[in-house]
Amino acid sequence: MSPKSVQKIAKVFIWGGGAITVAVLLGIILYVLIQGLPSVNMEFLITPPKGGLSGEGGISTATVGTLYLLGITLAILLIPGIGAGIYLAEYARDNRPTRMVRYAVETLAGVPSIVFGLFGFALFVTALHFNFSILSGALTLVCLLLPTLIRTTEEAIRAVPRSYREASLAMGASKWQTIRHVVLPAAMPGIVTGIILCAGRIVEETACLYVTMGGSAAMPTSLLKGGRTLSLHLYYLAMDTNAFDKAMGTGAVLIIIIIIINAVTNLLSQRFQAKMRGG
Repeated sequence: MSPKSVQKIAKVFIWGGGAITVAVLLGIILYVLIQGLPSVNMEFLITPPKGGLSGEGGISTATVGTLYLLGITLAILLIPGIGAGIYLAEYARDNRPTRMVRYAVETLAGVPSIVFGLFGFALFVTALHFNFSILSGALTLVCLLLPTLIRTTEEAIRAVPRSYREASLAMGASKWQTIRHVVLPAAMPGIVTGIILCAGRIVEETACLYVTMGGSAAMPTSLLKGGRTLSLHLYYLAMDTNAFDKAMGTGAVLIIIIIIINAVTNLLSQRFQAKMRGG
């Protein structure tokens, strides 16, 4: 078989695999939207859940709880996560302690979320007396997502060609100026991808929040009050009630929120990238 034939066959498999993946993803999204959007109206969006087997009420408090948790978790997560990634990629020596740290980060990234949930329950809910609250849930999610953000940040920075650094240093820039004005803007798409993955994980996470937030349907009024996210509310609707139509409606709203978050994150990252480059 000639090299051109092999290349054509490989291209067919690559495009076919990509097309199948996109088709499955679009199929799931369209199914949820088609099934769920008829249940979404203004009353559904602005009324709180009322409980019971009928699943009465809407999703207002769950939506607020989701956005509340998302903002607090990212505010705590971004600086240590991106900072640790920068340190491992640019400052840490290639020695045994550094390799052990990387191994620990990779191991933690594969730990099931319910294990982090039990850790969060033992530490934040019980030992530190934060009780079932938004803060307990956010801190647990920070522990869960730190390994992911550290690894994606480090890999994005390592993917920047070494010639970029050498050219900047040759022009008299310091190491930090090189990292800030050259390396980080070039690595920003990869870092933003990691942030989007973390944001999506925050919005969709259920297991670890089940044992740290408490699942209260009331409106969260402070960090030390309990609440529920849309994914947790969706779980309650699907498992504890007969309101499957409202569960699908909640799923449709959840998908729309994730799409909006991704779009806003990409827009902000483009502006931040242009600003760092002096544009």
